[in-house]
Amino acid sequence: MSRTEKELAFLRDLYIAGDWTERFTNLIGKNLNAKNTGELLYVNAGTGNFALDLEEKLAEDAELTCVCENEELMIIARAKAEAVKSGIKFRAALPDERFDAVLADASFIRPAELKDFLAETAGLSREQFAFFLPTRGSFGEIFSYLWQTLLEMDWLERGAEVERLITELPAVSDTEEIAENLGLSKLHTETKNEIFEFENGAEFVNSPLVADFLLPAWLGFLNEEEQDQVAERLAQTVDADIEGMSFRFSVKMTLVVGEKNSGF
Repeated sequence: MSRTEKELAFLRDLYIAGDWTERFTNLIGKNLNAKNTGELLYVNAGTGNFALDLEEKLAEDAELTCVCENEELMIIARAKAEAVKSGIKFRAALPDERFDAVLADASFIRPAELKDFLAETAGLSREQFAFFLPTRGSFGEIFSYLWQTLLEMDWLERGAEVERLITELPAVSDTEEIAENLGLSKLHTETKNEIFEFENGAEFVNSPLVADFLLPAWLGFLNEEEQDQVAERLAQTVDADIEGMSFRFSVKMTLVVGEKNSGF
C-alpha cells in the first residue's frame, strides 16, 4: 500500500530516524570538524533529530542550515526546532549560496542517482564535504532471499533485477573515486557493519524501514500488486529457512570526508 508524504514523514520520525539514520550519523563524531565550521549545510536532514544534536556541538557563532527531503519532513523538523528555541534554518530545497562545509545523507539515494546527487551537493561547499551511505556488501541476506522468492514464484526472468540491486551498490573504493572526481583531497573513509534483527519474516517485511522505504525502491520494476505478492512470499521464504530463529541482515555503512581543492 502506497503512503502519502505526510504518512511517510511520521514513519520517518518514529522509526527511521533512530534505527537507521542515527547509526549512520554515529560515524561522524570527530570526523567532521564541526567546531571550526562557520556555515554548515546538512542535506537530507529528515525530521531534524541529528541536526539538533549537531547544533549543540557547533561553535557559538556557527550557522547551521538544513535541507529536508520534502515539506512534510520540514514541518516536523521546524516544530522540533521551535520547541527547543533552536537557531537552525530548515528548508525543503537546496539553497543557491555556498557554505564552509556540507554534510549529505545519501542513505536513501538510489545508486543510479548517486553521482548527480553528490556532484550537486558537493558544489555547495567551499572547504569540506562529507557524505554517508550504504555500500556494497549491504543487504546481501535480503537479496539472496529475494532472488529465491522470485524463483519460487516462477518469475526467474526478473532475477536479473536482483542481480542489479547487488552490483549497483557502490563499493567503498567507488565512493572514494567519486569523491576524488568531485575535487576532494585528504580523504578519510570510515565504515562499520550494522546488524538489523527481526523476530520473523513477517516482522521483517512489515517493518517501516523495509515496507515503506527499502522494498518500494528495490521492487520498482513491479507494479504495486506484484510488490505486495513478493513481500508476502518473501516473509514465508524467510520463515521457512530460519526455522523459528530470528532474521538478520547487515548494512555496510560508509562515511567519506574530504577537503575541497581550489578550483572546484
